Amino acid sequence: MLTAQELKTSPLFHDISYEEYRRMLTCFQAAQRSYVPEEQVYDFTSSRTDAVGIVERGQVSLIRIDEAGVATVLEDMGPGGVFGRHLAFAGFAADSLEVVARTACDILFIDNSCIFKRCENACTHHSTLVYNMMNLLSNKTRSLSERVDVLSRRSIREKLLCYFRQQTEKSGEDVFTLPFSLSVLADYIATDRSAMMRELRHLKEQGIVCTDGRQIRLLEERPTA
Repeated sequence: MLTAQELKTSPLFHDISYEEYRRMLTCFQAAQRSYVPEEQVYDFTSSRTDAVGIVERGQVSLIRIDEAGVATVLEDMGPGGVFGRHLAFAGFAADSLEVVARTACDILFIDNSCIFKRCENACTHHSTLVYNMMNLLSNKTRSLSERVDVLSRRSIREKLLCYFRQQTEKSGEDVFTLPFSLSVLADYIATDRSAMMRELRHLKEQGIVCTDGRQIRLLEERPTA
């Protein structure tokens, strides 16, 4: 269960008081579960539940594994992130989708029908929750658009620079901190980690990017010869 302070920063429960939040969890028969890093949180292939998962603490990744066993990170989610069968990406029948914990995390599960069915008590906070859910879905659509922009680039170099530009636009500065490891970044841009590291080294040698751990600074891009 979120603390009162954490509730204030959760986009899903925006404008919902702590007392309303506690009543809502009881009304929805919500279940909270904790996971350790790299533990599978949700398997879209085998799960039969229509529960919506809400990230309360920590970071998780939505991963697609194709029939050749190649894993691709489709989305990374932090507190307020939402996932579930009805929010999944379409794919081929041979593909599998799963949510994996990147850090220690707490996940709140609420049955999908409890969220969208008409509340018998006509609770204001229930309507607020649905409104917040729609905003989250809108943000998810925007994230998907950004991901498509990255994956549509032809080369590893173009994918990296496209992703770096997106992050600097969000931060409003030419420097940002990667929200995940370099290994996960390779999965995110759907490329081999070794090949990505070589290209990243070239970008650093050419004075286009500067790195310090997970902090990346995008410098003035220079034309290639």
